[in-house]
Amino acid sequence: MRALLSVSDKTGIVDFARALVGRGYEIISTGGTLNALVEADVPAIAVSDVTSFPEILGGRVKTLHPNIHGGILARRDEEHLAELAAHGITAIDLVCVNLYPFRETIAKGVDLAEALENIDIGGPAMLRAAAKNFPGVIVLVDPADYNLALGGDLNSHERQRLAAKAYAHTSSYDAAITTYLSEVTSDLPTRAALELSQVAELRYGENPHQPAALYRLGSERGPVLDAVVLAGKPMSFNNYADADAAWALVREFEGPACVAVKHANPCGVAIAHDVKTAWERARDADTLSVFGGVVAVNAKVDLEAAQAMRGTFLEVLIAPEVSEEALAWFQAKKPDLRVLVAGEAKSGRFDYRPLVGGFLVQERDSRVWDDLCPEVVTELQPTDQAWLDLAFAWRVGKHARSNCVVLARDGVTVGVGAGAVSRIWAAERAVMNAGERAEGSVLASEAFFPFDDVVRLAASAGVSAIVQPGGAKRDEEVIAACDELGVAMIFTGSRHFKH
Repeated sequence: MRALLSVSDKTGIVDFARALVGRGYEIISTGGTLNALVEADVPAIAVSDVTSFPEILGGRVKTLHPNIHGGILARRDEEHLAELAAHGITAIDLVCVNLYPFRETIAKGVDLAEALENIDIGGPAMLRAAAKNFPGVIVLVDPADYNLALGGDLNSHERQRLAAKAYAHTSSYDAAITTYLSEVTSDLPTRAALELSQVAELRYGENPHQPAALYRLGSERGPVLDAVVLAGKPMSFNNYADADAAWALVREFEGPACVAVKHANPCGVAIAHDVKTAWERARDADTLSVFGGVVAVNAKVDLEAAQAMRGTFLEVLIAPEVSEEALAWFQAKKPDLRVLVAGEAKSGRFDYRPLVGGFLVQERDSRVWDDLCPEVVTELQPTDQAWLDLAFAWRVGKHARSNCVVLARDGVTVGVGAGAVSRIWAAERAVMNAGERAEGSVLASEAFFPFDDVVRLAASAGVSAIVQPGGAKRDEEVIAACDELGVAMIFTGSRHFKH
């Protein structure tokens, strides 16, 4: 019997090879794997001795040879075995290969030339050949399966499972390369390969009757996906979705900020000089909706901030850092609260939205306030404080579901209407939530106004300034209404629908 071993991940490979030799296998190997075996006194021969041809092109070509692929691909029947014998080729009964560390290499931020050098060619070819011929060849890509291969004759079901695992290994590898090459071009890909690897099984999905799991896309990293759970119950499907939404919004702000989210929509957002105050202001923005919500802050949570959360039921708190004293308090006083330290964010250009049978793909909406050129289109100019609040409200509106209207004053939301099927309904919800706090506030809309109805409602509630993209057919009528009612209006020229 003959086994071919050529692995990038050398975990357990020496012991595995030694065990194979003990079971009568002849080992052939390449490069670093061969060196590791020789150094460990495991008998092995080089692939070049099998092919009678040296490695060339700096190792780019070494296993692409009939003596290798013929030995792997031959069916174990009389016809193919006779053909092997006629050409002096020995059958290969086991292929153990895992591939060049392409993902790990590009994660270091290498240039294109180095990335290309870490694209494995021979490895995938051998794995695909062995997997195709799994009735006669054992194919291994995972050190966790070495003991299975050593346990005796594998049945057809076990061999097929290993073959499927090998194809999953090569397909995800190709997907990583496809994604990388697509990222460095300016166009949306005509074909997109999504490489998903399971991170964790979840208790259930949005509802208890829906099985669910958490997956990583390629080698991307996410603040919630890779968060460290310091305390509390395991994260649920909805917890992940809400925490991701909360963190995306809180990162829009440079100073201490707090975002409370319910059902993926912000219900209370505030900035302040410290986390405790930001939390209190965000909580008080909508004390009803914040109950059972998910909270994100963008600065360290200390004991004082933690104790300020006493009396409010929360599902999740995510922060860049949590002090030891604060963590101990949470564990003692709020044992069910999931306390997370956000992980590093490293994501690609594209945003994927599932459809039944497909996906919508777009570039991420990464435009920030500082990239805009806001234009005052009314006779009345916003005050300095109104400008600050307009920028604040615009950031919140960017992360609220459409249609949305956000009212804010002094760096805190006073009313949010999100996910409405009509813009006037969104405005009515925001004004109703704000009540008397609407007086002197500003209003932000993620999309233009088709009519002047929102302006008239806002003015009647005491709103002093409005920010919106502009670009509607009736812009002139909307601007005229603002001038009539004494409301300042700013056009950003950039809409931010979020469906």
